Amino acid sequence: MNEFKKITEMPSLYDNLEAMDVEEILYHINDEDQKVALAVRQTIPQIEILVTGIVDRMKKGGRIFYLGAGTSGRLGVLDASEVPPTFGMPNTWVIGLIAGGDRALRNPVESAEDDPEKAWAELEKHQINELDTVIGIAASGTTPYVIGALEKARSKGLLTAGISCNPDSPVSQAAEIAIEAIVGPEFVTGSTRMKSGTAQKMICNMITTSVMIKLGRVKGNKMVNMQLTNKKLIDRGARMIVDETGIAYEQAKDLLLLHGSVRKAIDSLNGV
Repeated sequence: MNEFKKITEMPSLYDNLEAMDVEEILYHINDEDQKVALAVRQTIPQIEILVTGIVDRMKKGGRIFYLGAGTSGRLGVLDASEVPPTFGMPNTWVIGLIAGGDRALRNPVESAEDDPEKAWAELEKHQINELDTVIGIAASGTTPYVIGALEKARSKGLLTAGISCNPDSPVSQAAEIAIEAIVGPEFVTGSTRMKSGTAQKMICNMITTSVMIKLGRVKGNKMVNMQLTNKKLIDRGARMIVDETGIAYEQAKDLLLLHGSVRKAIDSLNGV
């Protein structure tokens, strides 16, 4: 086994940042950001294994649980919160838990991430079972809140994955599937809200989007199950129906509002 190195804590490739002009700062940040997508691409084989396992389990009633602390926890909660409006799924299918609870979404909660037992106790409140998947997110790969839950979940036969930005981290060792996006040192040394956070967000997007597509929540390339929560989305939905069926816009809009989703409106026209 390779020696664990915290690349996320290594010194920035740039120094004397305060002496740079704004343009120089922005270009250097962008130079570093361009490395993120390539690092994420290297993790696709592991993401594929995870997504395939999740789809099999969710078809039987399983759920996804994201776990994390700080930025990593917020990204998991964000991805979970966007699944219902985008794909029309209940908010019980993908659940994000953050160390310190909802208060930690806006404010740091002291020592919340240091308890290795806390996350599993929170998962048990959701009656977690072997059909569920637990995904731990930790840029450093060393967060006790995440590691403890992954170890417990894996021991009980759940599908587990770790998303981190250091190779061979404790999170990777605790999880069945190790997703390691090695983005390199941050522009501001140790500021993992930057490249590491971007990589984690991209991976979460890839996981839930591909899962929802394979669960039939997308038709063609359209969000046919999205929630109609504002005028923009109602308009988008009506235009989807027009594109699919060729009926007039106003008729499409009326059908959409009657049936509550693009898919149901189109099905009604097809006699489904």
